Amino acid sequence: MGDSMFLAQSSGGSGAFNLILLLAIPVVFYLLLIRPQNKRRREQLQMQSSLHPGVRVMTTSGMYAEVVSVDDDGLVLEIAPGVQARFVKQAIMNVIADDAADTDDVEDVENDDTVEDDAKPADRVDLGKDTDIAEDDDKAAQATKADKHSA
Repeated sequence: MGDSMFLAQSSGGSGAFNLILLLAIPVVFYLLLIRPQNKRRREQLQMQSSLHPGVRVMTTSGMYAEVVSVDDDGLVLEIAPGVQARFVKQAIMNVIADDAADTDDVEDVENDDTVEDDAKPADRVDLGKDTDIAEDDDKAAQATKADKHSA
C-alpha cells in the first residue's frame, strides 16, 4: 500500500505538463494554420480592392488579361483584342507588374520579319472513305428525324 502512495505522488508533476500541453496545442495550431491563412486572405482582399481599369492581371485559370471595368459584383477583362469577358473578383490570382509583363515577347512577334513559306500544298490524300457511305448516313439521319416528327 505504501508503494502505491509513492507512485501517486510522483505522477503529480505530470498534471502541470498536461495542462501546458493542452494550452500549447491551440497556440501552435493558431501560429501554423490560422495566422498564415488570415494573412493570405488580407493580401488577396487588398489586391482585389486595388484593381482598376488598365491593370494587367492573371486569373486563377492562368489566363492573362487587362481590366476594362470594375464594379461591386466583379470586373470585365479584355482577354484578347476586342474580346471581353466578365469575371468575379475572386478569380483574379495576382496583378502583373508593368515591368514584369511579357511585352518583349509581343514586340519580337510584331517586329519579326515575314517568313517565306517554301512548302508546297500537298496533293489530295485519299483516306479510303467512301462518299457514298456518307450520303447514306445523311439519308438515314433524315429518315430518323422524319420518323420522330410523324410519331
